[in-house]
Amino acid sequence: MSGRPSFPSLLESFFRHRMAKQRNASPATIASYRDAMRLLILFAAGRTSCQPCALTIDVLDRDTVLAFLDDLVTTRGNTTQTRNARLAAIRSFFQHVAATDPESLGIAHRVLAIPIRRAHTEATHHLTRDELDALINAPGQRTPRGRRDRTLLLFLGRTGARVSEALGVNVCDLQLDRTRPQVLLRGKGRRERVVPVSADLAGALRALITEHGLNGDPSGPIFRGTHGERLTRFGATHVVRRAVAAARALQPGLARKVVSQTRPSRGPRHIIVPDA
Repeated sequence: MSGRPSFPSLLESFFRHRMAKQRNASPATIASYRDAMRLLILFAAGRTSCQPCALTIDVLDRDTVLAFLDDLVTTRGNTTQTRNARLAAIRSFFQHVAATDPESLGIAHRVLAIPIRRAHTEATHHLTRDELDALINAPGQRTPRGRRDRTLLLFLGRTGARVSEALGVNVCDLQLDRTRPQVLLRGKGRRERVVPVSADLAGALRALITEHGLNGDPSGPIFRGTHGERLTRFGATHVVRRAVAAARALQPGLARKVVSQTRPSRGPRHIIVPDA
């Protein structure tokens, strides 16, 4: 028994070696997996009246994991997509357990057999061209924040990028002096794709880079907060909300739409790209 790895040591090796070194997981993925495991640990500790640091791998059996997944939906109100994302993190951990601790192979096998729950996929809609134009032109252009907001909305509308992809763009990812300007986007799982940049977007990006003196910081972000830090998803969400609220005067139909640049998780959403 003394040679068997403890639950804390398995958890540590999972994040330090499997996730960070072997899988080269992105910081966002690691943070998501840590959050899932933290919630599972707290749930298991409450279920067994045991301190989190005293938990063993035997406690985290199939019944506990299933009860945790049910609790996510019934108590925390998580969507099926979120439930499945938590399960994906737990599965990855138990794959590591199976490879590291042969004595826990049975427990790992039963947890790994828990199925992903099918989710009803809602249709994704696009804004009309008039709605998109009203949205892009909503921010006032007399302030640096307004000009940044317009450029961000224009970027989302012209490239079809997710918010996370847009916020991850650095100065060096832009090739604006080419005959056909383009930008490098990094998606989930660090997958990369090159997207063409329209003429109006290229002009707005050049102006933003010049205004904020970003040419001297090629590895720095294009879209920045008040203090020069990379704009957060929370900040970008407010940019979209402010623009929608202002654009409703010209396009009343926006009041009946939920506008987002993420894939729908509950209910229909309209993404910031024009219809055909």
